[in-house]
Parts: sequence; structure tokens; C-alpha cells
Amino acid sequence: MDDTPPLRLLISDVDGTLVRNDKSLADATVAAVSNAVAAGLPVTLISARPPSGMYWIADRLGLAGPFGAFNGGVLFRRDRTVIARHCIDPQVCETVLALIREAGITCWLFAGDQWLSSNDSDPHIPREVKSVNIQPIITDDFGDRLGRIDKIVGVSDDADLLIDLEARAIAAVGGRATIARSQPYYLDITAAVANKGDGVSFLANAFGVPLAQVAVIGDQANDLPMFARAGLSVAMGQATPEVQARATLTTVGNDEDGVAAAIAEIILPRFTGRT
Repeated sequence: MDDTPPLRLLISDVDGTLVRNDKSLADATVAAVSNAVAAGLPVTLISARPPSGMYWIADRLGLAGPFGAFNGGVLFRRDRTVIARHCIDPQVCETVLALIREAGITCWLFAGDQWLSSNDSDPHIPREVKSVNIQPIITDDFGDRLGRIDKIVGVSDDADLLIDLEARAIAAVGGRATIARSQPYYLDITAAVANKGDGVSFLANAFGVPLAQVAVIGDQANDLPMFARAGLSVAMGQATPEVQARATLTTVGNDEDGVAAAIAEIILPRFTGRT
């Protein structure tokens, strides 16, 4: 055992973490979350997904929330009540959209309960439909939504292009937005406070738990802000070496039910005080 204070809250990422690569929720994971809650440990979720992609998971796990969608940009309860919403600054939207168009890649835009896509044949659409639980509106005219955009995504399988686009977007808008890859093929842009660091801080406060007694689990670069704030961070087994290096501990991969393993082997022992 390490010297981490006894844990009082578990916050999990969703894609690449809680769900398997086919976007399913394993029975072992459901059982492990149920065991944690039954033991008295609150569990909640934070994700780059919109709320529409998280409702069914909250229902399946029997969690009441609050939860963080869009990397913490929208905070909501299981009954669909929105507690807070932080949209991207319209000028930032215009700048980022121009950079994505210049890069010549697919652009997705999430505004409220709508998902807009500039490309109806992007190969990532079927997979994203499973994640967000809504169908895309095909359009490249985003002008009437610039004041209410929750998330912009640049989509490309060219990892080097996305890395370059990420650097250019950060240089262009600075601290006026949160810019990070949620998957190797997705570059997410959300509001400045819509990041998982601020998100887990809000969730911890909502549950009345100090950050030092919060455990978080994730797998991507956009999870690093919450790794930096939580008392205990767990990286998934398939996470990159950079992400694993920034975590307190590592579990097995998401297709090996890594969250279930982490709850049983890492989280609950530190909650109950067992060694």
C-alpha cells in the first residue's frame, strides 16, 4: 500500500476505460461498480461524450450523478437536469473551424443535443453513433450555432496531421479553450473550463469530497488534467507510455475489464483500508 489517503469517490472516464472497444459495457464492470457502490463508495463519470451518450450508462450502472459531459463542460444528473453548461467562445469557434477546414479533414460540432458533421461518409461516424446515441446532421454551415457550441472535433486517421493541428490551434487561441486528443484520431476543442481537471474538481465538490480522496481512471491525453488533481490516478493498460507515466498506478486494458480489475485490486482496498 502507498500513503494515499482513504478514498471516498471514484470518477471514471468512459471511452477506452469504462467501455470496451466495441462500446459495450461488460458485465464484470457493471458488477464491480455495483460492489463499490454497495460498499459505500460513490462512483461517477466524466467523458468527452455528450450527455446523450452517457444516459444509458448511468442507467445501467444505477448511478445518480452528477456527471461531467464534454470533458466537464456540461454537468448533469441522471434525470437529465443540467447543472452547468460552458460553451466555446464564438471567436474561438471561428478560428478553430477555419484551421480544421484548412487541414481538409472532417469537422464535427456538438451543440446541445445536436451533432453536426461536415462529411457524411467519414468512416468514424458509425462508431461515434454508438458512443453519442444520436444521428449526425450533415452540413458544413455552422454559422447559426457559434454561440452555443459545446465541442468541436477534428477527425482524421493521420495522427501526425492531428498533432500539428493541435499545436496550431493551441498557438492560435491560447488559454481561451481546452484542446486535446480524446483518441488518436479525434482532436477535441471545448471551453477553457471544459477540461477534466476542472470537471473532477466540480464533481468532488458536489460529492463533498476533497480531491486528495478522489480516484480517477482514464486512458488518453485529455485525462491528464484529472490525473494531476486527483489523489489517486489509474491508467488503462492500453494507454500510451506518456499517459501511464503520469498516473499513480496502471491496470489492464479496457477489453480486459480494466476498470473492474482496478476497483477490486486498487480502489476498494484503499477505500476500506484493507492491505
